[in-house]
Amino acid sequence: MTSKRAQLARWSTLVADTGDMDTIRALQPEDATTNPSLLLAIAREPRYQSLLEDAGLLARQLGREDSIVLRCDAFATLTGRTILDTVPGLVSTEVDARLSFDTMATVERARSLIALYRELGVDTGRILIKIAATWEGIQAAAILEQEGIRCNLTLVFCLEQALAAAQHGATLISPFVGRIYDWYVKHGTVVESADTDPGVISVKAIFHTLKSQGLDTIVMGASFRNAGQIEALAGCDRLTISPALLETLENDTGSLTQQLNADTVVPAEDPTSTEQRPAQLNEAVFRWAMNDNPMACDLLSDGIRRFARDQEALEALLA
Repeated sequence: MTSKRAQLARWSTLVADTGDMDTIRALQPEDATTNPSLLLAIAREPRYQSLLEDAGLLARQLGREDSIVLRCDAFATLTGRTILDTVPGLVSTEVDARLSFDTMATVERARSLIALYRELGVDTGRILIKIAATWEGIQAAAILEQEGIRCNLTLVFCLEQALAAAQHGATLISPFVGRIYDWYVKHGTVVESADTDPGVISVKAIFHTLKSQGLDTIVMGASFRNAGQIEALAGCDRLTISPALLETLENDTGSLTQQLNADTVVPAEDPTSTEQRPAQLNEAVFRWAMNDNPMACDLLSDGIRRFARDQEALEALLA
């Protein structure tokens, strides 16, 4: 019998939501993604201490061993290079979340990460620079994409974030299913099935809107709480899934149905379509949309704070 994971892989590229190399080898996903929380978990593992030591050596070779920023980025890129030896596709490496509201600082940090990957002999075409989907982060991604540095806009919680990122040329966006679900449940919503799950509904709306407007940005559903959420998004361009849920899908041989298909989405310019192509989102429209959406506003701020705290913990460990 074919597992649900194998069925899912027919329609969606599967991405491992972990930085643990042993787990990635066992799961054999197409791509992998990292963030400050995952990097901190790796840094605390005794079996990966050599990566911490190598980060210090790389900083010393570059004549900047006293720079904790460089050592953190060296650790991130060394981890990314190790993962690239295991997966055939892409790896995402995140810019310091504390720069989420500074466009040019984000651009400079992203350039530094790419320079480190080049120093390590890595094909930078396989790297996505991960940036929080603030207005400033989206502007940074637009600059970087023009330079050939591909970006993954993360912490996406509403359609306006997704549209702005896609309209500014982002290679990929990561809308978070589970955190949206958590927020609504915390605020009293009863979710009886994946069909009524606010996180699933959000990603479906983002997928259909971007595809109907002919926007090339890849939609990668992220942050899942259960296999039902994943199954409800079968056919989404990419799905980044935790090791536990990938194992659950591997062990389930039930039948799976494709739910999303870009080829069947009616283009917005088609006169028979009810979709209307919106104008290019400007800063005022974007900021008002975020302000007017308590869920997206809360979760974006919370996500940035969480990643920033883990970045600080990583710096303390490397120091």
